Amino acid sequence: MAMSHADGSMVRIEGVSKQYDGEQGTVQALDDVDFGVDTGEFVCIVGPSGCGKTTLFRILAGLEPATAGEVLLDGSRVTEPTPNMGIVFQEYHLFPWQTVRENVAFGLKKTDVPTDERERRVDHLVDLVGLDGFADSYPKALSGGMKQRVALARALAIDPALLLMDEPFGAVDAQTREMLQGELLEIWEETGKTVLFVTHDVEEAVKLADRIIVMGKNPGSIRQIIDVDLDRPRSRTDTAFGQYYERIRELI
Repeated sequence: MAMSHADGSMVRIEGVSKQYDGEQGTVQALDDVDFGVDTGEFVCIVGPSGCGKTTLFRILAGLEPATAGEVLLDGSRVTEPTPNMGIVFQEYHLFPWQTVRENVAFGLKKTDVPTDERERRVDHLVDLVGLDGFADSYPKALSGGMKQRVALARALAIDPALLLMDEPFGAVDAQTREMLQGELLEIWEETGKTVLFVTHDVEEAVKLADRIIVMGKNPGSIRQIIDVDLDRPRSRTDTAFGQYYERIRELI
């Protein structure tokens, strides 16, 4: 599904470093992070607490600047959030006074998509994320997993080239998390989106990713990039799955 890495990556992270001025002096949060993501590829970023995963995510999303280096999306430098990126955080950030349908449609209101097309797209996405029958419900009536489905549908509504996800399933229970992982893979395969997914959960990364960016800390940097050569769906009970898991745990 992914293009070759030789050239023309959809996303390029080129020599990204980030420094903060703290009470103890300058803190090097990221140091020379460099990798590419190809069209249609599912890439996970994993690493220990304090390795700069969230800082890197915020730079990727255009929410804060890098001290050095740059992020390119389809060849254009990312300096602020763009409609070409759909962003899903661990916290759902839904509008409690809006229904599921209204939350999903939020980003489309700022586009020139005609009203009838907007309504068709929203209905399709509500169905795609498994919330058919809940379109007129308010967030307070939804479980955590359902709220995250709404957040995913809202991110997809603007038809972004890239889907950025920061620990999106970190706030739900294990059973819901596993269900959402499977649903995300189905949505990814149906839409062909490019996905960059940040997680602290090595098992989640092995289950989902085409490639895994393994980060270390002090300072935050790439330790290794691992291609996951396993057919989907993947089971944690498979020997090869366990081998990837152990290899990444050792790196972390």
